[in-house]
Amino acid sequence: MFRLRCLLKTLPVFLLILLVGCKSTYKIESFSQSITPVKPNYQLKESWAVLPSNTSELEADIFYIYPTLMTSDKDLRWNIAITDSIQNAKIINTAVRFQASAWANSGKIYVPIYRQAHLRAYFNFESGGKEALTLAYSDVKAAFETYLKKYNKGRPIIIAGHSQGSTHARLLLKDFFDDKPLQKQLIAAYIPGIGFKKDEFKTIKLMTKPNETGGFVSWNTYKRNKLPKNYNKWYKGKVASNPITWDAAKHTKREDHKGFLYSNGKLYKNALKIEVIDGMIWTTLPKFPHRLFAIFKKSYHVGDINLFWTDIQQNAELRVKNWLENHKN
Repeated sequence: MFRLRCLLKTLPVFLLILLVGCKSTYKIESFSQSITPVKPNYQLKESWAVLPSNTSELEADIFYIYPTLMTSDKDLRWNIAITDSIQNAKIINTAVRFQASAWANSGKIYVPIYRQAHLRAYFNFESGGKEALTLAYSDVKAAFETYLKKYNKGRPIIIAGHSQGSTHARLLLKDFFDDKPLQKQLIAAYIPGIGFKKDEFKTIKLMTKPNETGGFVSWNTYKRNKLPKNYNKWYKGKVASNPITWDAAKHTKREDHKGFLYSNGKLYKNALKIEVIDGMIWTTLPKFPHRLFAIFKKSYHVGDINLFWTDIQQNAELRVKNWLENHKN
């Protein structure tokens, strides 16, 4: 088991995980022919990347689901075992360090290790991808059920995820919160990295005020004045929350930006400005060391969270404070 206070001392060399489309040149087994990794037991501490200390005084919980870290086209597996040491190092040194840490001041963080689906599952959905993602979600669901029974004790909850993590968070919100009694414990869902419709849920609404609670926010980040090839299919008409002002503002100034957590472990304030368009947000090239090496980069998918790390941190603290004040006995 890894403790968050120890994890934050570990600094990676490079920025997050590259989540880009891949077309394998290797022959992939069908899902039915592949070996299914052993099902996790979430009663065991070893099945969690992060479990909080019982001595924590924080009054809320964060249930965080990490993005796709299994991306190599040489990796022929559909799903990865939770005992895979390379994968588990990525969870700690990238996903927890650069993403989950944004909520560390707001609540006790829970990060289950799950049999994640390979990135190809999204591009081969009808030929194994659906089954791989379904298997991955079955773990997330089981971990959440264990969390509710063993750890939650009626505390308010933030659901946080990114990319594949947000894919699973969507189902988790529908299965446990949407139009269900548990929704009264939902502070907010931060679920960037995939497309969400404004009316994705029955009773979980899109939040358009920075202190609003009980709803969700989501966004996808791209280079200013550029559109991805799959824009019409994946982004157009979808939710694009403003992760700096958290309201209906369509433009921000550089001085509005509160902090970008870079791979050197340092925070860069006033590093960028954004424009909210239909279904996504455009960002300027962030100000950070060696920024010219990123001048040709168009997709900022990997930075959906750490580009706005301090913005998310402060907003989560505000929403938790507001929820607690409105639910005092």
